[in-house]
Formats: sequence, C-alpha cells, structure tokens
Amino acid sequence: MTDKNITKDAMYEAVAPDDFVSLLNLDRYNARSTAFDKIISATHDHFWDPLDKKYIDFDEPFDMENQALLPEDMIAALQTDYVSNALSDPKDRIRFINQQTLRSLSSILHGEQGALNLSASLCHVLYDQGAQEYAANQTREEARHVTAFAKYIKARWGKPVACSPVLQNLLVEIIGSPEVYKKIIGMQMLVEGLAMGAFATFYQKLNDPLGRKLMQLVMTDEAFHHKFGKIWADRTIPKLSPEEHIIIEDWAAHCFQTLLFNLVAPTEQRDLYEEFGLDPEIVIQEFQKIATDEARREDMKEATNIFRVLIKTLLNAGIITDRTRAFYGMYVDMEELKSEGERMVGDDIAEDGIKYLQAINFKDRTATEVLIAAE
Repeated sequence: MTDKNITKDAMYEAVAPDDFVSLLNLDRYNARSTAFDKIISATHDHFWDPLDKKYIDFDEPFDMENQALLPEDMIAALQTDYVSNALSDPKDRIRFINQQTLRSLSSILHGEQGALNLSASLCHVLYDQGAQEYAANQTREEARHVTAFAKYIKARWGKPVACSPVLQNLLVEIIGSPEVYKKIIGMQMLVEGLAMGAFATFYQKLNDPLGRKLMQLVMTDEAFHHKFGKIWADRTIPKLSPEEHIIIEDWAAHCFQTLLFNLVAPTEQRDLYEEFGLDPEIVIQEFQKIATDEARREDMKEATNIFRVLIKTLLNAGIITDRTRAFYGMYVDMEELKSEGERMVGDDIAEDGIKYLQAINFKDRTATEVLIAAE
C-alpha cells in the first residue's frame, strides 16, 4: 500500500499506480465493500446519452446574435463603469455576455475532463473492488459530460477557449497527486461541489432551454459523485489524528483559496477584454473597486453561489475547525450555514432530472420494477 494516503477505512486503501500485482491478491476478490452499491446501482435510474436526441437535442436553435444567454447582473465586468460605458451598443453587450458565458462553460468542460482523468486514475489505485467499480462508473459518466459540453459549445460557439492557467494548474496538481485524500478532497468534494453550485446557477439563470436541460442532466450524475466524497469524509475525518486533520484542512483551504481568488479573476480573461477593444489593465483596476471582501460576502448569501456551496461542503464534512473557521467566516455566516443541514443546492433539480430520465429509461417497465430498481 502507498504511504501518505491518510487512509482510515479499508475501502479507501490504495496501491501505487504501477502496482498492478497487488490487485491480483486472491483475498481481495472476496473482500468487496458494499458501501457504494446503491450509488452504482442507481446509475440505471439516471442514465442518459448525449448522442441520443430522446435525451437531449443539440440541434435546438438559439439566437446568439440577439439574445443574451445570461442576465447582465451575472456578468461582473458589466458592473464596472468602464466596461458598461464602453459597451453601450445592445448587440455588443449581448455578444460580450455570450462570450463571457463561453469562458465559463469552457472552464466547466475542462473541469469535466479533469474529473474524467481523475476518476480513471482512482481505478488504478483503489484496492477495494467496490470503490474501484464506483470510480469506473464515474469515469463513464464524466466521459459523457465531456461529450455533452463539447457538443453544446460547438452548437453555440463552434469551439471552446483554452483552460485558464489557474484552473489548469489546480487540475494537474489534483490529478497527478499520489495521495488519494488530495484527489478526493480536491476533485470529489471541492471541484464537484463547485460544479453543483455552477450547474444550479446556470439551470436557474440560462435563457437557453437546451443549456438548462444540459445542466439538469449533468446534475443527476454529479449529485452521486458528490456522495462519494461525503462517504469518504464520514468514514475518515472522525478517525484523524490532530496532525492528520491539519494536513487535510490545510489542503482543502489551499484548493478553496486558489479557486476563490483566481477562478473568475479578470487577470484570467485578458483576451476577452482585448477582443472588445477594452484595456485589460483598466478592467482589472475597476474590478478591484467592486471586488471587495464585503461584496464577496454579499454574493455568498445566494444559495447557489459556487463558493458558498464549497464552504458548506467542507463544513458538513467536518474538515473546517476553529483553525480555519475565521478564514471562511469572512465570506459566509458559518452558523447560518450549519443550521441549513446537509441538503445541498441542486439536490431538488437533480431529483427532478432523475424522474425525467426514469420516464424515458423505464417507459416499457412496470411501476413495480421501477420502484425496485430505485431502492
């Protein structure tokens, strides 16, 4: 078994990526964990195929020239006087909003590719058969997300934009890490948590019915992926030594801080501003006037704010202690967050999506068969 995994439960034991021989251990085949069986079985309920139009049709039209995909108040740059005054023409504003949306969805596409590679990497190292089967199952689902977002972006814009350096570096760090806890916290909890917040926001705000349907379909999968990280936390966090908890807490804070201060930073989108004849340096200066800690705190009052979702994920997992509580408390009311319970934003959207998929996938089966499959 590899060192430094901070493994506290047998089902998260891991081997080195090149240690295939250990996976041939005969005793291993009779020691399969059942912790993930319900999640694995439920995949039949929320199966969908981005290449099959009975689930989603990427040929559905949308007038990109005359319709904005998102409301103006969601576009931070348009809240600055400089950008708002420069883009006085309605069609320029629409194009700017839609190009900003392209960058957000391209980041999601790259994140889905990261989740695909990370899930595949877990297949190589997880020792328990049940955990390994779950990771293989998630790999399949992440693969269809990559296909779906690539098809949506192609339908609306032609092609995606490059991954931002900050997101790329974080994904490379998480995927390449030999420690399983870094993979699970970084991807299964934080990046997946961020995705659930983003998908919920887009589902509520997008003016494109096709985009909203895509978000809901992806959320039916992501809600289960998020549970994998939650099961890890429930079985691992209470058993940590104080020293181990510090290691995990600091890693989580590192990932969160990287995402919070850089993911949507204007420094990551210079090419967008230049495309519209804007001076990136002036845009960055204008952002600094409005992107205060108080402004971030106000934004995080929204239940679908992606960073609020991340903090709630870490809090519910028991990762945040008094050591880092003040850091997160700068942006959200921690007591209010705790009082909300464990239900996450997007759970209702995902559940409605699963019912939609069940109606398609089980239309030729009896009601009794559907209920048995869903239990």
